[in-house]
Amino acid sequence: MLTLFCQLPLDVLDTDGEPFDYVVRGCNTTDAYQMAALYFEAYDPGQACDSLNEAVADIKATFAGEYGHLLTAASLVAVSPGGEMCATALVVERAPWEDTPRCPFVIELFTGRDHRRRGLATTLLARSSCVLAAGGHEAMALRVVEENTAAVGLYRQLGFRYWDTTSLCM
Repeated sequence: MLTLFCQLPLDVLDTDGEPFDYVVRGCNTTDAYQMAALYFEAYDPGQACDSLNEAVADIKATFAGEYGHLLTAASLVAVSPGGEMCATALVVERAPWEDTPRCPFVIELFTGRDHRRRGLATTLLARSSCVLAAGGHEAMALRVVEENTAAVGLYRQLGFRYWDTTSLCM
């Protein structure tokens, strides 16, 4: 698992428009079931959770603060014109693990399989970074499986750098 961090806000060319007619909005507890279904669908079986019930429990635990205080203003969802939730970014004030930077942390970022490669993850991260920067935060971090080369490439392209416990920053 890699830990990456970046200075805020992200340097993304277009953060004003949503890709293709998608709408980006804040998430709330009423989104939990739809978010859990998307979470379960977005990952290969057993990668994030083994069942939809486990996904629901994990998302509810996120809203309950079990992974850190959820920053609802920076936690966003992308919704299709038909009202389908397509991507989600969940951001906590600080990750619960000691070996992470002391800054806001993207605890989850996932996109439905049918909605990938449309700029949704970039848009969610860019929007979250603007909210965090406006709130006085200077950096954000996340974790990614090293073998997920597409995600690692995206994060690096957006300005995320590798972080470890010997880093002088944060």
